Order: sequence, then C-alpha cells, then structure tokens
Amino acid sequence: MDEPEPMTLSMPRIIPREELAAVREDLREDPYPEKVDRQAVRDLELRLLGGERTLKRREVAAAAGVSLLSARKLWRALGFANLGDDDMAFTPADIEALTTIIDLVREERLTEEAAISITRSIGQMTDRMVVWQVEAVVEEMVHRLGITDPQARKRLVTELPNLIEPLEQVLLYSYRRQLNAAVSRLTVRAEAGLGARAEEEDDGSLPLLRAVGFADLVSYTSLSRQMNEKTLAQLVQRFEHRCAEIISVGGGRLVKTIGDEVLFIASTPQAGAEISLALAKAIGDDDLLPSARVAMVWGGILSRLGDIFGPTVNLASRLTALSEPGTVLLDSSTAATLAGDERFVLIPQKVRTVRGFGEIHPVTLAHGRGTGLVVD
Repeated sequence: MDEPEPMTLSMPRIIPREELAAVREDLREDPYPEKVDRQAVRDLELRLLGGERTLKRREVAAAAGVSLLSARKLWRALGFANLGDDDMAFTPADIEALTTIIDLVREERLTEEAAISITRSIGQMTDRMVVWQVEAVVEEMVHRLGITDPQARKRLVTELPNLIEPLEQVLLYSYRRQLNAAVSRLTVRAEAGLGARAEEEDDGSLPLLRAVGFADLVSYTSLSRQMNEKTLAQLVQRFEHRCAEIISVGGGRLVKTIGDEVLFIASTPQAGAEISLALAKAIGDDDLLPSARVAMVWGGILSRLGDIFGPTVNLASRLTALSEPGTVLLDSSTAATLAGDERFVLIPQKVRTVRGFGEIHPVTLAHGRGTGLVVD
C-alpha cells in the first residue's frame, strides 16, 4: 500500500463545499454586513488584555512604584496612545508588565536609557508584526472564502481567537532562536579577532565592521504607476520575501525595507558578496519581478535602534544607483578584501564621481568558482 504524500506548506487545507457554503450563507443572512460584532470584539479584548479595563494610568504607575512621568516614558516607547488621567484603560496585566521593566533598572541589570531603548524595540517590532499578520489573515480569507475585504475584516474578530496561542508560541520560539544566533555571531567575530581589528582601525565612533548591501528594484516608480494597489502590494511582498530568504540563508540580516529597496548587513565581506550575487541572480530570474541593482561595501558602521548609519551605508546607497540592472557593484577597498578568492571575479570600472565621496573606483562583482549561495 502506497504511503500518503506528506503535507507541505504549499498544500492549503481543502475547504469542504458545505463549510464554504455555510460561510457564504452566514454572510448573506447578516442583516448588518458592515458592522462588527461588538460582543465578539469585547470577548477578544478581555482575552488579549487579561481582564477588564478597571485601572487609570496613575493607579498603574503607583502600583508599579514609579512616577507617572516614568510610566509614560515606557508606554510611549511601546507605542501606546496617549491617555488622560480619567481614562479607565488598564488592567492588572499592565501593572505586571510595567513592574517587570522597572525591576530591570532597579536591580541594575539595565540602565534607564537601555531599558527605554529595548522597550522601544519591542514596541516598534510588534506593531509592525501585528499589522503584517492582520493583513495576511485578511488577504488569505478573501482568497480562500471568496469574500470581500470588508467582510474578511469583520470575520477576522472571530478568526483571531484560534490564532493567538500558536502565534505567541512561534513568536517566543523565534525570539529565542534569533537571540541565540546573535550570540553565536558575536562569539565567532570575537574568536576571529574582527572586533579587535575594528577598534584598531576606527576611532571608536564606528565600532562595527560589516558588509553593507542594498538591492533596489529597477523601474519601480514607473511600474507603480501602471499597477493597481493589490498588484503593487504583491510585487513588493514577493521582492521582500525573496530578499529576506536569501539574506537569511547567507547568514546576513535584513535591516529594513524601504518600498522598492532592501538594506542588509553581513559579518564578513565574503558573506556579503555571496548574498549580493544571489540577490541579483534570484531577482533577475524571477519572471514576476523587474531586475535589481545591487551594491555592497565593507566598512565601519554605527548600529542604533535596529538601524545602521555611517559613511559605509551612504556609499553603498550611492553605488546602488550607479550599478547596472542585474549586477553587483563594489568600491575598490571592498574589492581588495575579496581579491584572490576564487569564488569571485572582480572587474574594474571607470572612475566615477560620487556625491560626498569624490572620485570612486567602482568594481563589478561576478561569480567565480563554486556554486555560490544555494537557497533550497
């Protein structure tokens, strides 16, 4: 007897016709199709917040043993809306969370500045994550159930309770794995002496040596004028997902996306070169995406609030604009770090004048020996 074919992520659950018909019948019989079920919203809020909103902001601050000013600093860092003294907006869970953050400072495990910075990182990342997840679920319901966007957003309230615990588990799992990966990268760099070299070569203002790369879609502006919102969103999402996959496999980190452009870093110039070549090839081979211009520079950076800054970043951005579609461009200093590595071919280009940097000797990077970065 043949074994059943294993399930994969590309095999969605087949919805029985009777279930699909029941969903559509519910929608047809809904007397208020544009109104959200207030009771369902309330039930969801109680579950998410851990109870009724029975506390005012001064009561929460007092229970945590801090001033209202200190509490407001942390709430602002988390991205919460501003509230008045009379607003009944908090639950005991808010006291617990605030106390947890404050205790890190009281016990001198973090300074106040570090605690606020870390709190801000949590607020910004979870805000973007929640918006992303909501939109993904809404889009999935529109396609899977054949309903309108407003209907899907209304139905979301009843769908979310089934997703809360699984998503929380994956979030915690990913956080721990990512934190472990960050520690591993620090260890590797320390053992390789890269941190010491950074201190010797820099004055301390740009302490981190990294490969900084940009990938920029060609003709994005003109394409965006020809596409409707849905098609444009799909193109940007495909571009970002493809880049994130390649950067992750290559051992780099996607710093941010800015519409038609991604910014990434890697710990070595070799890793940055492999990622850059893979991005240019993968995007160029994708029939649904235009070509990409890619550039990479090895040098010192300043890392703050999850973003990166410094002349290295600026130069990589400038070189991206000079790169030909489907190619990777380096500066001569970065090319020198790759010289002699058979995996790469370095092709000098004519001298160019780059705003803010004067004359630059750009070098085109191409594949040499080996398979390059393999994304299975």
